[in-house]
Amino acid sequence: MSSTTDKIKGAANEVAGNVKQSVGKVTGNEKLQAEGKAQEVEGQTQRAVGGAKQGVKDAADAVKRKL
Repeated sequence: MSSTTDKIKGAANEVAGNVKQSVGKVTGNEKLQAEGKAQEVEGQTQRAVGGAKQGVKDAADAVKRKL
């Protein structure tokens, strides 16, 4: 997956996780709240991976330009 794809999917997972958590709180469904939190954390991780991939790509491009 590209860094942009990771960032977009990560953001989508964060939003979906937040929605699940909110619905779980409103309905008193602790399982849904926990699933939402897990999905939110997964999204944060995906976004971080996307950022790391972009950083590596940027560094590699900078090295290439200097050669």
